[in-house]
Amino acid sequence: MSDLSAIVKAYDVRGTVPGQWDERAAEALGAAFAQLLRTSGEQRDTVVIAHDMRESSPGLAAAFADGVRAEGLGVLDVGLGSTDQLYYASGSLDLPGAMFTASHNPAAYNGIKMCRAGARPIGQDTGLAELRDRAQALLDKAEPRPVEEPRPPLRRRDLLPEYAAHLRTLVDLSGIRPLKVVIDAGNGMGGHTVPAVLGAAVLPALPLDIVPLYFELDGSFPNHEANPLDPANLVDLQAAVIRHGADLGLAFDGDADRCFVVDERGEPVSPSAITALVAVRELAKHPGATIIHNLITSSAVAEIVREHGGKPVRSRVGHSFIKADMARTNAAFGGEHSAHYYFRDFWFADTGMLAAMHLLAALGEQDTPLSDLARAYQRYAASGEINSTVPDQRAKLADVRRAYPDAETDELDGLTMRFPDGAWINLRPSNTEPLLRLNVEAPTPERMAALRDDVLGLVRR
Repeated sequence: MSDLSAIVKAYDVRGTVPGQWDERAAEALGAAFAQLLRTSGEQRDTVVIAHDMRESSPGLAAAFADGVRAEGLGVLDVGLGSTDQLYYASGSLDLPGAMFTASHNPAAYNGIKMCRAGARPIGQDTGLAELRDRAQALLDKAEPRPVEEPRPPLRRRDLLPEYAAHLRTLVDLSGIRPLKVVIDAGNGMGGHTVPAVLGAAVLPALPLDIVPLYFELDGSFPNHEANPLDPANLVDLQAAVIRHGADLGLAFDGDADRCFVVDERGEPVSPSAITALVAVRELAKHPGATIIHNLITSSAVAEIVREHGGKPVRSRVGHSFIKADMARTNAAFGGEHSAHYYFRDFWFADTGMLAAMHLLAALGEQDTPLSDLARAYQRYAASGEINSTVPDQRAKLADVRRAYPDAETDELDGLTMRFPDGAWINLRPSNTEPLLRLNVEAPTPERMAALRDDVLGLVRR
């Protein structure tokens, strides 16, 4: 019997297959999703679903569809897709949706990202906890569940060309200078979407010479994990950029909703710098607009947004919080340290592909290399996220707070402390593990390293 509390996380469903969940659990989750939509007043008669390239994804998606249809809703199956392709389907068709993917997790995992019509997010506080309880009750019942007959239809439709065409309308790359781009799809869904959006598989060719790495769809991830947040998974991309003399490199995660960047030297460009760069471009289209950034992006993001006439708004870490703040403020754009990028023009949803297109446009509209372009958006030294296993998160947070009595403190998400010289720390407890996650930023590498080591000393003592 599946224990759904172990796999229903703050923002999505995620667990090993078949260890933690299977097609029976997927069917119960599909039925519970349909029930949730009906009881919450969602006036739609169809759910759109898509799945990634993992071996277990088609079976889980089909079982989920059975559960949805058993509760009286139809299903539109768009087949293989990236997560932002599913958001496109949900937004453009105004339908609730479910994407079957475990994103960057290893091959044994799978999951579901669900949204309401218009790509509006579903998290723990907006229906996911209720959905979990409904599905668990269905699983726990010994007797067979009555099924509505005849069932509503299951239809299939390929939306990849329409998704690609929509993105091409948002950023015009036709007039940029020729660029050589190495793209590492990590055997994930970027191998499906990149040829359609940036190549000539669907639409007219762009002035891009694309060098593909690991475009073959393979959920066993034979080359490296599809998790560009881990520097070890960027090594092949970095080497290829230098070997081919490319202008830049792009790496997509398993479901291709996140995009990481390396410059012409093979050096990573921080997601905070990409956030600031894209924010400037969005502010040129939407003067005075609000820009959302989570609280562990660089201080440079808020500074640059203000310098270009925008209004920066801090948000908690996590896509459901960012999307809620995007909708609440009608923000033009939002960015996270984890390389999730959100656009008002994309139903406030995240799409790494659109962020990549903005970067290509910015680089291709001028003659300097990416390292020079990015330097203007990178003003501080950052530690990156550092995890520490601790038995008592609350006690360690109190220790750190006491150690810096003169710091400016807030608790929007964990503990943030700001210092007079512009340095800051954020220490956040994990929701699912006995971990504290530390991020540190400071005006100089030396100050950052000293502060980082001081805090880690307190946390790990």
